[in-house]
Amino acid sequence: MKEETRWIVLVGTALVGIAIFLTVLHYLIFQDLHHIAIYFLGDLAFIPVEVLCVTLIIDQLLESREKKQRMEKLNMVIGIFFSRVGTPLMARLATADTCVMPLRNELAIRPGDWTADRFRAAQAGLSDWHCKVDPAHVDREALREFLQSNEDFLLRIMENPTIFEHESFTDLMFAVTHLEEELSARGDLSNLPPTDLAHLETDMERVYSQLVPEWLKYMEYLRNHYPYLFSLAMRQNPFDKMASVVVMG
Repeated sequence: MKEETRWIVLVGTALVGIAIFLTVLHYLIFQDLHHIAIYFLGDLAFIPVEVLCVTLIIDQLLESREKKQRMEKLNMVIGIFFSRVGTPLMARLATADTCVMPLRNELAIRPGDWTADRFRAAQAGLSDWHCKVDPAHVDREALREFLQSNEDFLLRIMENPTIFEHESFTDLMFAVTHLEEELSARGDLSNLPPTDLAHLETDMERVYSQLVPEWLKYMEYLRNHYPYLFSLAMRQNPFDKMASVVVMG
């Protein structure tokens, strides 16, 4: 028997034993079996209501609160990822995107113009977007160095159990770490055959196509909860050529 199971059995046996002991003690003192039977059946009849209150109401409220707290922690992890890796990586891949204009039209919006409806429209626009990364326009050596310099950081994020509650972000992390592994496994990245370039192109597009929607969702979260962080993120918008971190008027 497992240790955890043994502990549950021991505690359960002890509680049942205490209940029997107290019932017998009550009978020995008061000699009133009728009174014991009434309260026993009354408590037994109330058990379904107790189960309803504890499992379906109180437990659900506690679980909802815990989930909200976990999502807050997860959004902190996502924010650190985009600050350290996500946004710079997206900017690198965007320079090689041969279909970047639709993204610029949807995402190069002034910070004050981002409303809930504007976010919905941008997300709808992404459904018609087909990314195309040309590896010839990517500084592959610089990209490899960038990802390798953040390898430990990415591994620490992957070790965080909270990310597995966010399926799309987990998929993104796997895609980014896979791209880093692909680039690190090669020697000279400047003289690759067309077949290998096509393979790397697929890996880059996998990362890029997942980065953009996750970035947009995170931007909406910042706008709703942390406007000052949203302002900084918009002043670093990789799709806005006019974006500047320096506040101008």
